Amino acid sequence: MLLFTPHITSRLSYIVGFFSKEIFDGTPIRITSDRQEFLDTPGPRINYSAEPMDSIFSLTPVPLLFESGITAQTIKCFEYKGHKAFFATTGDFPFDIFAASFYLLSRYEEYLPHEKDEYGRYAYKNSLAWKEGFLDIPLVNYWLLEFKLALQHRYADLVFRYPAFKFVPTYDIDLAYSYLFKGSLRNLVAGGKELLTGRWRRLSERIAVLGGRRPDPYDAYEWLDSLHLYCRMKPYYFFLVAAQRKGVDRNIPPSGPGLRELVAYHAAGYRLGIHPSWRSGDNDRLLREEIEWMEQVTDNSITRSRQHYIRFTLPHTYRRLLFYGIDQEFSMGYGSINGFRASVASSFYWYDLEREEETTMRIFPFCFMDANARYEQNFTPSQAMTELMHYYYHIRKVNGLMVTIWHNNFLGTDPAFAGWREVYEVFLKEEVFWDV
Repeated sequence: MLLFTPHITSRLSYIVGFFSKEIFDGTPIRITSDRQEFLDTPGPRINYSAEPMDSIFSLTPVPLLFESGITAQTIKCFEYKGHKAFFATTGDFPFDIFAASFYLLSRYEEYLPHEKDEYGRYAYKNSLAWKEGFLDIPLVNYWLLEFKLALQHRYADLVFRYPAFKFVPTYDIDLAYSYLFKGSLRNLVAGGKELLTGRWRRLSERIAVLGGRRPDPYDAYEWLDSLHLYCRMKPYYFFLVAAQRKGVDRNIPPSGPGLRELVAYHAAGYRLGIHPSWRSGDNDRLLREEIEWMEQVTDNSITRSRQHYIRFTLPHTYRRLLFYGIDQEFSMGYGSINGFRASVASSFYWYDLEREEETTMRIFPFCFMDANARYEQNFTPSQAMTELMHYYYHIRKVNGLMVTIWHNNFLGTDPAFAGWREVYEVFLKEEVFWDV
């Protein structure tokens, strides 16, 4: 496939590369700005210019991919084949799918002035996806299906890639245990508070766990091992290893044996990543120390990450992570609502919009997090199951990538999370037949 454009830009090359990976099976779309070469080349072609060309698939571009700098875009959405679209144009496709996809994948709107949420993050209510009602679907993937049909209508002999649906379970270990490995003083103070406030069940449980008579209610690790074995899954674990336990960074200390042993155990059989602490977001030394601790314990390079509390700011956070060797990033989603932050159910490389360059960091967007469902959306476990199946249905329909986030405390035996463990097990064992 050859694409003609009067001007080859970094933005255009990036998004055409994404389309090549998603649509074609190993044969990239080649871009040329040589009009005569384009006209002389036989076979399927795309004319991405305002110049009409007979018998060639044409898509008239909007200015976005030929611009430099970041400016507010005028976006008017309309309905196309049952879904929203924007950047309406002329030719053989009703909108500039390259520019629209680039706008969403690059997170262009997050570089523009915007309001923050209570944690200082990009608020989802700023997003076009939320305002236009498509946050809950992988819109770009649906566009790709229609684009393939349009190309096939013009070029019947085109051979396309037909990807397989893939599910990737991931876990954030923010609170490894409820009682164990927290230190005598911390347990003594907490137990004293429970005694004074009459929380007898909690106090009794604490004493039983510390005495070795009951398992820790947050300890879901062996249960997850069995589940993974049964479902033949290859999950990712992200560990919070904050040396400074303040605010939302409350895991057991990395200086003790509990976290070290837990990380080493999972490193032997699973894929691990760093869960950078909240405080490390403002402190390069802390981030470096946390990554180095993980590398020392796992005896391996740490190249994966997901930000604790989904705290990240573009482009600052991703640049820092790249600097410290992270090239697989799993934070692309919201920490306050479930859905598709980049409107896609596919992995993609991060484009640094300020520097106008594609990077080597591969982004794995997630669509569901248990904490969002419970704390932010106030869902019951059964409502969360309905939401999970909604995402599964849409991602399966486009043969996309489904990434979910669960926490070990949701999957343990604490009565405060009753029903969530069962939802996850039913979702994996009975509702979905995975091929991973």
